[in-house]
Amino acid sequence: MGASADLAKGISYRYAPYLPYILERVNLEIKPGERLGLWGPSGRGKTTLAKILAGYLKPVAGEVYLNGKPLPSKGFSPVQLVFQNPELAINPRWRIRQVLSEALPEGQPLNLEALAQQGVDPSWLNRWPHELSGGELQRVALARAWGSRIRYLICDEITAMLDALTQAVIWESLLKQAQTQQIGLLVISHDQHLLSQVCDRLIEL
Repeated sequence: MGASADLAKGISYRYAPYLPYILERVNLEIKPGERLGLWGPSGRGKTTLAKILAGYLKPVAGEVYLNGKPLPSKGFSPVQLVFQNPELAINPRWRIRQVLSEALPEGQPLNLEALAQQGVDPSWLNRWPHELSGGELQRVALARAWGSRIRYLICDEITAMLDALTQAVIWESLLKQAQTQQIGLLVISHDQHLLSQVCDRLIEL
């Protein structure tokens, strides 16, 4: 992996041709292992940018790059996104074991030791999503995003709805693992105090 990776170059986006642009010529660079905070009021396009970086949306103009090459449009993306509300991103008809197995290459078993390090109790694997608390379900969502091929993780207000103790536990585990694997983090939040605590630098959108 190179010394730096431009994740966004000249990104512009609008939801319809007759609407104004919500993003215009946005450039964004994150280095491997760096923790970048993205701050701004509601309506500035933070979540829209996150979805573009992770491949959920296609920009009207510009490109998303990784190591100088366009981000692949199919298959596993090395840029993963975790949302504020994990229950909206997790299939309620799947047990937790299936939720976590979905992100693995076919035939690869779950690594229970790694899951425990990420705060996922093995006893949760046979439970349904509605049987977990919000903090527990967010840990599952984060564990699903991790993988040997991940290079960047986008955290979009991931602890905004959780109590202070649960927030602290999740961030401690997340930052430790990101440092160990040299994963770049893009942390999106309205909370500048949080961003100043967990990030190397902040930018405003």
